[in-house]
Amino acid sequence: MLATVAQWLVLATIAGAVVGTGTSLFLHTLFYMSERTADVSLGLQMLLLPAGGLLNGLLLHYGYLNHASDLKDSLFAAVHVQKGRMPFRTILIKPIAAVITLASGGSAGKEGPCSHIGASLGAAIGKVLHLNSELRERLVACGVSAGFASVFGTPIAGAIYGVEVLAIGRIRHDFLFPAVVAGVTSYQVTDWWGVPFNYYDIAVLPGFSQLLFFKTVMIGIIAGVVALIFVEAVHRVTHFFTAVRTRFNVWPPLMPVLGGMILAVLILVIPDDYLGLSLPMVERAVSGEAMPYFGFLWKTLLVAITLGSGFYGGIATPQFVIGALAGNAFAPLFGLDPALGAAVGLVSVIAAASNTPIAAVLMGMELFGGAIGLVYVGGAAIAAYVVIGHRSIYLEQRMAYTKSSWMRIRPDLLVGVEKARLSHGLLRWWWKHRRKGP
Repeated sequence: MLATVAQWLVLATIAGAVVGTGTSLFLHTLFYMSERTADVSLGLQMLLLPAGGLLNGLLLHYGYLNHASDLKDSLFAAVHVQKGRMPFRTILIKPIAAVITLASGGSAGKEGPCSHIGASLGAAIGKVLHLNSELRERLVACGVSAGFASVFGTPIAGAIYGVEVLAIGRIRHDFLFPAVVAGVTSYQVTDWWGVPFNYYDIAVLPGFSQLLFFKTVMIGIIAGVVALIFVEAVHRVTHFFTAVRTRFNVWPPLMPVLGGMILAVLILVIPDDYLGLSLPMVERAVSGEAMPYFGFLWKTLLVAITLGSGFYGGIATPQFVIGALAGNAFAPLFGLDPALGAAVGLVSVIAAASNTPIAAVLMGMELFGGAIGLVYVGGAAIAAYVVIGHRSIYLEQRMAYTKSSWMRIRPDLLVGVEKARLSHGLLRWWWKHRRKGP
């Protein structure tokens, strides 16, 4: 076992250093391009959105047009199906597409391309070193963890997220040590390259009590519902654009152009704060500034149209924003400080929409500098995770176990394929009492 530790200290450190360098290059490029378009006029912004959609559509369409390999560029497929293999062209296409999306004003996240960079580089390292399929799978998971750790500045939470996100209800413990080593290394390398991270401070926290615990759980329940709305909106809008393209035989690169045109119209009535990453809104929410009740809906709508129409970008950063907005807005209803509500909401929506409650709680502690302890966010995050049910923003996430003894599933099927059903015991109880009815 000592040899295993030594092996992964070497392999995961190499993977973390390579991924950290790759994500640093991407993030510096993204920040530079986004700053160039940050303060454009409304008219120019309305032109940039469809233009960015066209560039996205052309890049993604022609980038994969002559792709001879049958490998998918999905981190889930790479680990579960493809034995640690990824198409290398992904690292040349997805990061550029994400820069175009965010620089043109598309509402998305920055972690998606970082996870793709991590998975692609992890797979490439495994191939170069001629490792077996088991080791390659772990290296891909290492790469994903390193990508998340470097983009958020959360080495432990990012590492756990990359492992926990693979399946609902199951964590591959054999992936944990390599993931943590890669995550910590990637974070340190990214920090060395000068990538800025967003951390948040909450000025004053109330003394903890059982009543406060129940109040935070209520925020978690609301966050679970908000996450459900977000997940369903993204998937339904994606289905709508796919149906339109099929029904009218639209050339694929034109679909994100249509999405960009819709976004351009919407920002006539929706503040442009909801475009792009929207991270300043998280800072305002966590600082205690009052956020509108429907702010999370505006962000959800713009993200759903951006990604559903064919733009490429991350899906975790929007969860940060949506959770912080909703938690801030609804906290006063329970007598909670809006800043605390924002922090709890941020963590809880991540726990629910991504089905990663452990990583979400750890992420909250790292993002808030330890000020938000487990007692503040633990119950809320788990409540949100349960409330959303067996749904996920990642349709290729696998279902290992149900979240309730009332439900049953067939293990290891994709979330987008398998539907949880009522357990036989509950059905028998319901049928028995129905027959006894008046």
